Amino acid sequence: MEVTQKGFMPLLLIFLHIPLFISIIPAAQAAPKNTTFTAIYVFGDSTMDPGNNDYLDTVFRSNFPPYGKDFFNHTPTGRFSNGRLTTDFLASYVGIKESVPPYLDPTLSMEELITGVSFASAATGLDPLTARISNVIDMAKQLEYFKEYKGRVQATVGKQRIEKHINKAGFILSCGTNDFMDNYFTLPFRRQTFTVSAYQQFMLQTAREFLQNLSKEGARTIAVSGLPPMGCLPAVITLFSNNPILERGCIEQFNTVARDYNRMLQNDLIKLNTTNPLGARFYYLDIYSPLVDMIQGNGKLEFDDVSYGCCGTGYVEAALACNPKSYVCADASKYVFWDSIHPTEVTYGKIFNAFRSVLDELL
Repeated sequence: MEVTQKGFMPLLLIFLHIPLFISIIPAAQAAPKNTTFTAIYVFGDSTMDPGNNDYLDTVFRSNFPPYGKDFFNHTPTGRFSNGRLTTDFLASYVGIKESVPPYLDPTLSMEELITGVSFASAATGLDPLTARISNVIDMAKQLEYFKEYKGRVQATVGKQRIEKHINKAGFILSCGTNDFMDNYFTLPFRRQTFTVSAYQQFMLQTAREFLQNLSKEGARTIAVSGLPPMGCLPAVITLFSNNPILERGCIEQFNTVARDYNRMLQNDLIKLNTTNPLGARFYYLDIYSPLVDMIQGNGKLEFDDVSYGCCGTGYVEAALACNPKSYVCADASKYVFWDSIHPTEVTYGKIFNAFRSVLDELL
C-alpha cells in the first residue's frame, strides 16, 4: 500500500507517539493463574511514560504546565496528559499504588520500586532508529534497566523473593506508533530499505525478541498493545489531510497500516503462547476498535470534540509546543485528546473501564 508523503515536518510529526492500553483479549484460550499482581512493570512509549524522559537530554518532555493540570496536586510529572495514564488507573484498581512512577526518578523509595515502575520513554519505538532520532530510551535499554532494577531490589529482599515477586507481577508493553509516524512515513531512511509490509515484519520480529527476553527475566503475565487508529490522531489529520481545516476525518491509509499490523501481532502472540518454554502467557490489548468508537462511533456523542486537542489550537501542539503560554480548553473532559496526540485523563479512564471486567477475571 502506498501512502503519499507530503513533506518532512520535523517539529510536528516527531511528536506522534500514542499507542494505548485499552482492552485485554487473551491470545490463547488457556487462562493465567488466578492471582493478584504483586507489582506492575511498564515498557513502551509516551502513553506509558510517567516521566522517564525528564531525566534525558531530549526535547520530548512534558514536565511543565499545562501538562498535569488535573493530576494529583496539579503537578506536571512528565506524563503526556492533563492527568493520570491508564497504567495509573490499573495500579490503583488492583490495589498496588495510586500511580506508577518512572524508574529513573532518583528519589524513589524501595517500597515504590518493589511495587512496580515504568521504564517507558516517550518518542521511542520498536525500531532502534526511532529512539535515536529523538535521543530517548530504546527497547533494549529499557530491558537493561529492568535487569538493573532486579539487581537493586534483590540486594534488599534476596534472590528467591525477587524471583517469586517478578513471576507474579503484571507486565505491559505498548509501542509502535512512533516507528511509523515519526520514522517510516516522515524520514526517508527506512522507506529506502523496507516496503510497508516488510517494515511491519521488522517491527514484529523486534517485538518477539523483546517479549522472549522479558520472559527469560521472569515475566509470566505480559500484555501487549496493538496500534491505535493512527490516522485519527489530530496531528496526523492536520498534516496529511487535503484540507486540515475543513476535512477533519481520520486518514484511512494510516488506519489500514495499523489494522494489518495488529492482525499479525495477534497471530504472533498466539504462537508465542504455544511455543514459549518458560510458561509465560501473552495477552493482546485491542486498542484499535474501542478508540475508533470513541472518535467515530457512539463515544463521539460524549465529547465536544474528537479531532482537536485541548491544548493550544488542538491542531499540532504537543510536548514543548503545549506549554505554559498555550491556550487550554475550559473542560478537558469534553475532549478525547489533551494535546494533538495524547488522550485526556477522562479518555484514559474510559479506556480502563473498557477492559476492567476482563481484568477482574485475570485477578
